[in-house]
Amino acid sequence: MTSNPALCNAIAYHISTSPQRRITFAEFMDLALYHPEHGYYSSHAVKIGFQGSDFFTSPHLGADFGELLAEQFWQMWDILARPVPFSLVEMGAGQGLLAMHILNYSGLHYPDFFAALDYVIVEKSPGFQQEQQQRLQDFSVRWCSLEDIPTDSITGCFFSNELVDALPVHQFILTDGKMHEVYVTTGKDDSEPLFLEVTGELSTPELQKYLDLVEIDLTARGYEDGYRSEINLAAGEWLSIVADRLHRGYVLTIDYGYPADRYYNPRRSQGSLQCYYNHRHHDNPYINVGMQDITAHVDFTALERWGDRFKLEKIGFIQQGLFLMALGLGERLSAISHQELPLSQLLQRREALHQLIDPTELGNFGVLIQSKGLQQTEITQPLKGLTVPG
Repeated sequence: MTSNPALCNAIAYHISTSPQRRITFAEFMDLALYHPEHGYYSSHAVKIGFQGSDFFTSPHLGADFGELLAEQFWQMWDILARPVPFSLVEMGAGQGLLAMHILNYSGLHYPDFFAALDYVIVEKSPGFQQEQQQRLQDFSVRWCSLEDIPTDSITGCFFSNELVDALPVHQFILTDGKMHEVYVTTGKDDSEPLFLEVTGELSTPELQKYLDLVEIDLTARGYEDGYRSEINLAAGEWLSIVADRLHRGYVLTIDYGYPADRYYNPRRSQGSLQCYYNHRHHDNPYINVGMQDITAHVDFTALERWGDRFKLEKIGFIQQGLFLMALGLGERLSAISHQELPLSQLLQRREALHQLIDPTELGNFGVLIQSKGLQQTEITQPLKGLTVPG
């Protein structure tokens, strides 16, 4: 296990030129993941999939995840009276697998919808963007940044799968009953690790405002000294831009996380920050710098409350397993026994579908759907993915 020396030097220099020779953990995480040249997502260090990779996502289990999402997107288009164009804006598209599955399926099963599609990818990683362009060269897809999309211009759906968990988070710790922020500094000599943590006053009043927003009181009974967790202010900034660009349609966010009362439960005393390296996870972000993923669970209550501020109406929140079953994954499981495939392939396909809905893994991911600009008659039409059988 080793770090990227060039990235470590860049972070150390940033610390040395910062006030009090320290940076917030959010700044450290942002550099570690998104430094323009050496960050984990900016360089070619990121490895996604199964063989020798750091982690895998739902699209790596086959085309079903994307195909079932396409079913939901088709219904959204239908509810909105089939606008042309209908923009699908995928934020953080990884290797382009999900886009490929959505577009392939839509072209085969919903040609009118496919013809109306304006597929847009927002991708910060140059390496991923190159891979996406190669994989999707047979489709009409365009790439841009969120900032490049004009205000109030999108009719359709902004969506993401495992994006928000990788946005930089601030960390805090309770000391003497008060909230202190975690900062990152450098060791004084070779006998100390390169990066060390120190604590201090809050870097911004927005951190306390966040806790007020989600109604978490750290002075309440049960929170003890040493309690530590994260606050994702970047998620609010991201959602505000998305809401500003959306004229009419939906925002669909899929990720792992909890409502605020579970996220900040006093018994969850060390937060949710995790690092992923070669399919193993640990909680030390100061090793393998630039060579590993760093994530934190998503506070879905914050996304909902921010959404209210940004004129996004919550349509529903559901677990991924239930969402995919409502969209037809159960029928796909039932049909497996009737498919003429070698037994090994049938078992492999059954296992992949089960993984998508496993309540201890991907099936427990949250699916949050918000809307903007819909008429009341459109809001009252239930989305298929949110329809749980009685």
